[in-house]
Parts: sequence; C-alpha cells; structure tokens
Amino acid sequence: MKKLSIIAALSIVSATAFAGEVPAALDQKSCKAEYPKAALVNEEEGTVSASFLVTAEGTVADSKLDKSSGSKALDKATLKALSSCRFKPGTKDGVPAQTWAKVDYVWKL
Repeated sequence: MKKLSIIAALSIVSATAFAGEVPAALDQKSCKAEYPKAALVNEEEGTVSASFLVTAEGTVADSKLDKSSGSKALDKATLKALSSCRFKPGTKDGVPAQTWAKVDYVWKL
C-alpha cells in the first residue's frame, strides 16, 4: 500500500468589510478536518472556498460553499469540520458582532 502524506492547509481570505467592521477569523490551532475516506481512496485533492457566519460568541451560525474543490466529499468534510470550530468573533464599531468569515481550505495528499 502506498504511504500517503496528508496535508491540509487553511487560508483566511480577507472579507470585504464595511467601515468599522472587522470580519471573524478562524482559530486554526483548535480546528482540524479529517480527510474523508472516500477522497483518500480516490486520491482526491483540492481547495474548498467557503463562508461561515460567525456569532458574537465565536460559534458558526451558518455556512455556505463559495467554490467547490471538485470533490463532493472534500466540500462536505470542510463545511462539517469548520462549522464546529471556534472563531475569533468579528467586530462592528469595536463591539463583537455576527460577521461572515471566508476560508480557503486546501486538501493535499
């Protein structure tokens, strides 16, 4: 069996913010997605671009896929894993508030 090296990388994409608004940010240290078995078997790789609506408490209220990796398994795993992660809440006029965070998650074998 071929030994696989699994690398998943996160890239926080700057969200367009209104004046006085700072978007939420993913706490990368506390968040890791498990490579989906089906994607491993099929040796699928790719980058998933997604947006997460983060509450003032840092939890995810909603998520949406912005751009597919080309693999439904990787797309689904990204949304599921990152939706359960903690985020640093965004702010509006210096006060924690519900904001959107854009994240690019890279899946690489």
